[in-house]
Amino acid sequence: MCGIVGILARRDVVGDLVDGLKRMEYRGYDSAGVCMVHDGKLVRRRAEGKLRNLVDVLAKDPAPGHVGIAHTRWATHGAPTTSNAHPHATGEVALVHNGIIENFKPLRDALIARGRRLESETDTEVVAHLISERVEAGDSPQDAVKAVLPRLRGAFALAIAFRQHPDLLIGARLGSPLVLGYGDDETYLGSDALALAPLTQRIAYLEEGDWVVLTREGAQVYDVDNQPVEREVTLSGVTGALIDKGNHRHFMQKEIFEQPVVVAQTLQSYIRSVEQKVSLPQMDFELSSIDRVTIIACGTASYVGMIGKYWIEQLARVPVEVDVASEYRYRDPVLAPGMLGVVVSQSGETADTLAALRHMKAGGVTTAGIINVPTSSMAREVDLLLPTHAGPEIGVASTKAFTCQLAVMAALAVNLARAKGKLTAQEESEIVRHLIEAPAAINEALGHDAEIEAMAHTIAQARDVLYLGRGPDYALALEGALKLKEISYIHAEGYAAGEMKHGPIALIDEAVPIIVIAPSGPLFEKTVSNMQEVRARGGKVVLISDAQGLAEAGEGCLATIEMPKVHPLIAPLVYAVPVQLLAYHVAVAKGTDVDQPRNLAKSVTVE
Repeated sequence: MCGIVGILARRDVVGDLVDGLKRMEYRGYDSAGVCMVHDGKLVRRRAEGKLRNLVDVLAKDPAPGHVGIAHTRWATHGAPTTSNAHPHATGEVALVHNGIIENFKPLRDALIARGRRLESETDTEVVAHLISERVEAGDSPQDAVKAVLPRLRGAFALAIAFRQHPDLLIGARLGSPLVLGYGDDETYLGSDALALAPLTQRIAYLEEGDWVVLTREGAQVYDVDNQPVEREVTLSGVTGALIDKGNHRHFMQKEIFEQPVVVAQTLQSYIRSVEQKVSLPQMDFELSSIDRVTIIACGTASYVGMIGKYWIEQLARVPVEVDVASEYRYRDPVLAPGMLGVVVSQSGETADTLAALRHMKAGGVTTAGIINVPTSSMAREVDLLLPTHAGPEIGVASTKAFTCQLAVMAALAVNLARAKGKLTAQEESEIVRHLIEAPAAINEALGHDAEIEAMAHTIAQARDVLYLGRGPDYALALEGALKLKEISYIHAEGYAAGEMKHGPIALIDEAVPIIVIAPSGPLFEKTVSNMQEVRARGGKVVLISDAQGLAEAGEGCLATIEMPKVHPLIAPLVYAVPVQLLAYHVAVAKGTDVDQPRNLAKSVTVE
């Protein structure tokens, strides 16, 4: 979600600060701001809404300075107003913050009781005043920060500037990522390497509880016990070029159409074509010792987990449970020997999932992570990193990350099945053949874009939409409904097709389109039977199936979308395409902000 950039240099840096914020727009945000230290003053500029509004403010009222901090905010405490936008400042201190300060209320009440005047509704401003109190009392910036950090509970990444110290920045992190960058006579802070890519490739990742003092000459990192430590400097490998939409109208559209390539790239890293095997990276444990799998994720990634449950149980005959990350720790789950905990995350920084990962590790559980950012917190903490190769995903609504995560989940299922002795070499060879076919099948599915666009205008008029599916297609029904909700703001729900008659069928009337996901195969007849129950009550059905399925059940539907005939294992990767395209074209028809839908963030780094 929120993005942080800090620069300490010997030149005006406001342009680079804004450029860094632009590179993090994909995270989602609702306000932005900068604060410069200049001529003994804190020069602050903020704006509601998109970054272009801040650019307009700076054009009318420039903010010069050689040291500054900048922020894009996704609202947590307080509405997305200018007064709540970051940076927050006192007379002496300005700071930006990602995360949530859970104990801000008693801290705020105490500050007010001591006569401090707070101007915003945010938890962040409390931190600025706590540090400012110490500075005003005579503490050095370092001593002030060192005294305040232990008083904060929650998750935070902080970048802090000081009015009287134009040669200094301080950063800190706990539960929210922060990257330190090194340049020539310059130093930087950023939420991720992408924000700093035009400035430097030389970065270090702060670890849990670290705080860092930056000067132009370098930086000193301190650990949670305030002991000086060294953090490894690496080359980020992130390009300095801004990611663009190419000839596509939106990033989401571009990323939908990138799926044949990125799924192929991901599969190529797991398939050994010559041996006709699916391999995983080297691991320090034996998959054969695993007798139970728990998959933890949020949102779209949790539906990858649901599909993975079907695959792993069918292929490996190992029991699987799927948990929503935000609930996992709070039900006091049973952590047992022989358990593999699998986290799924595009960013690798999702706060709920990261907390669940750490809970499992603290309980002695072996962990694996299906993650798109190999330098992220989760990627560095899991026992087995299973990288996807989707590349940067800018659209807030996940598309190509979803299908790449599915490809990796399939690889995990196959390897576990082989390790448990449930898969012959011939069966594995057959699976490899089907996985290799997936990119071409996804590309064929994309060929139906025009007809999906044409029918989207009908769906765009609906107030409510229902999605139905069975087996793995139930998870796709949930994903399709989520996509439609996220970017078109139409209320949509996904249901297991067989559950319709147990309540949701009461919602059916002629104004409610029903999207049925039903490839031909063993579950087709049952799904069609449920579909007919819906049609008998006036429901307008859009059937997504292959030619065989449409020939058997397509007559009388409001619309049909034909998919290629594929093996059930890769069907979820292929059928993800029409539900993504449908949501995209409905949102375009409604005129919503497809890439940055309201209230949503790309990387949710708070619980």
